Amino acid sequence: MDDKVKFEIEFPIHASPQLLYQYISTPSGLSEWFSDNVNSRGELFTFIWDDSEESAKLLSKKSGERIKFRWLADEEDELSTFFELRIQVDEITKDVSLMIVDFADEDEVEEAKMLWENQISSLKQVLGSS
Repeated sequence: MDDKVKFEIEFPIHASPQLLYQYISTPSGLSEWFSDNVNSRGELFTFIWDDSEESAKLLSKKSGERIKFRWLADEEDELSTFFELRIQVDEITKDVSLMIVDFADEDEVEEAKMLWENQISSLKQVLGSS
């Protein structure tokens, strides 16, 4: 039984969807803002921070649009959780947003959102769009 709750947050990003996709879908792009280092072997991505590392399985990706991962720890616990980074472009204004879909324990949702806000702030700095 999943006790994690799903949440979604939107971040306006001043960058082209093509450039943004490189930063959310490649180990080199992710290591510039998401974690200190990222290694990938096929569908397995290993995210490294200071003295810890977490592995995630690539569940799906659509070029130029979105990428979805599941932490291996969640998979081992048989949770159907995932985190997805999705690029959304407004049809009329052409404004670009990065949509984050993630799961957290109910009492940790605000903390998880703050973590994403910090991560996306780093991403914006790397993109020069802060």
